[in-house]
Amino acid sequence: MSEARINPDGALKGRNALVTGASRGIGEAIAARLAMEGARVVASARTAEEGESRLSGTLHETVERIRRAGGEATFIKADLAQSVERERLVEEATAAYGPIDILINNAAITYFIPVEEFPEKRFKLMMEVQVYAPFHLSQLVLPAMRERGRGWIVNISSPAGLHPQPPYGRGRGGTVYGMCKAALERFTTGLASEVHEAGIAVNVVSPGLVDTPGVAVHGLINEQTRDRVQPIEYIAEAVYRLASGDPKTMTGRIEYAEPFLKSLAVKPAELV
Repeated sequence: MSEARINPDGALKGRNALVTGASRGIGEAIAARLAMEGARVVASARTAEEGESRLSGTLHETVERIRRAGGEATFIKADLAQSVERERLVEEATAAYGPIDILINNAAITYFIPVEEFPEKRFKLMMEVQVYAPFHLSQLVLPAMRERGRGWIVNISSPAGLHPQPPYGRGRGGTVYGMCKAALERFTTGLASEVHEAGIAVNVVSPGLVDTPGVAVHGLINEQTRDRVQPIEYIAEAVYRLASGDPKTMTGRIEYAEPFLKSLAVKPAELV
């Protein structure tokens, strides 16, 4: 991995990035990686300060991490399950730094419950946060992207979006999660085709299994899966590459982080 540092004259100099789900885990890593290339980063999530969540990590800590390293960042607390909150988020992010050049849709809320037992309220909440929120946020940032003739949207998916394959066994109740990610990926490719001529790239990064606070809560890392754990730097690097690529050629992609970086002959940078 290359040395961790903020490069104010990096490839993202002068660009404004909005990263959702950035209080911890993958979102925090993405925010740091974009800032390392000179982007002004707006980090958003529901957890702004310590004590607001049972999970470790806060927006305050994410922003302080970037600022200590010499980067530029601010945070906006928002609940993406609420339409009015999504609208406020984009308005305040734009007021802070200017129109959004890069939108990273990473926020998620996930329940692993078998279909027969899945409550309607939780089903609708997952669809709202993982599918409609990225759709709505994209709607909100696209007009300014069109006006400037450039923009990058990266949606964070999961291999759960792939169809299960035989031999079938006892599942973990991940059907609804898989539905959300499959829908997100189809949205990505569809939107990419719609905005290609406007110079806007829309892509997916699908992480492998990553050791994050959310993954730990669901117990997804165990003796059977431990050898599949992927360093978080791979996901952050893949997102950065898709958020800085040529929209004419690097769009409409569903990329798995590690093989994508190998195809570019790129090693992930160490994070600040």
